[in-house]
Amino acid sequence: MNCPYCGYGESKVIDSRPADEGNSIRRRRECLSCVKRFTTYETVESLPMVVIKKDGSRQSFDRRKVLGGMMRACEKRPVSMAQLEQIAEEIEQNLQNSLEREISTELIGEQVMDRLKAVDEVAYVRFASVYRQFKDINTFMSELNKLLENK
Repeated sequence: MNCPYCGYGESKVIDSRPADEGNSIRRRRECLSCVKRFTTYETVESLPMVVIKKDGSRQSFDRRKVLGGMMRACEKRPVSMAQLEQIAEEIEQNLQNSLEREISTELIGEQVMDRLKAVDEVAYVRFASVYRQFKDINTFMSELNKLLENK
């Protein structure tokens, strides 16, 4: 690790501790040349995931988009931001663990709906109505009936 002050290539680690809820390691270092201290963070390198949209276009995965969709579905509902962030984190982790680099929006949407159904059924129906693009009241009622049957 090069020193940010003098550019020297060697330093010693003075202190290491977990950071970002255990997702990275914070290291306090001291330059062996100028003796100034600086902090570095070590994280696991994650491969980029590409989302394949319904129209066939591709874009990089963005957890904020998943979170934004859930926030809209949970507007004025008793679902905390912490719960939504936890769900988004779980979905991203699940997708990373699958080792697939190309993920369809269908797979992401199904995972969001599964988790929202467990947290808040109204939010689930709201999300499903946009995600599944209900064309009329019959498809909407069909989804509601499925929800009622599973109770």
